[in-house]
Amino acid sequence: MTGLVLKLSPKERVLINGAVIENGDRRSRLSIVTPNANILRLRDAIHPEEANTPVRRACYLTQLVLSGDIGTDEANRQLLKRIEELSQVLTDTDSRNQIAIATSAIVEEKPYQCLKALRALLPREERLLASRLS
Repeated sequence: MTGLVLKLSPKERVLINGAVIENGDRRSRLSIVTPNANILRLRDAIHPEEANTPVRRACYLTQLVLSGDIGTDEANRQLLKRIEELSQVLTDTDSRNQIAIATSAIVEEKPYQCLKALRALLPREERLLASRLS
């Protein structure tokens, strides 16, 4: 069987298609067989007050799509604009690759893949911001 396998720690929460699911007292494993299900581990979620940098804001917007809190059309327009702005600053090859993956994922309406690509940019953004403050 193909699909996503979630391994959850005790009491871990996950958002699946807009519903928050909390694991019990033991580790468990869930097989998600529905294609294109919107899934977000809440321990990995960026909270609104943490969306304070360009990459974090793009990640947060993608999370809103996954949670169903914003319409896909509106979010896609905003995401494409934000990613275009990121491409002006993050010019190294690895960042360009992640930006290309994120853009393709938006066009293909695959928000989880977009979020994954954007999250890969977070360490680069942190380094750039830290060097700028030094």
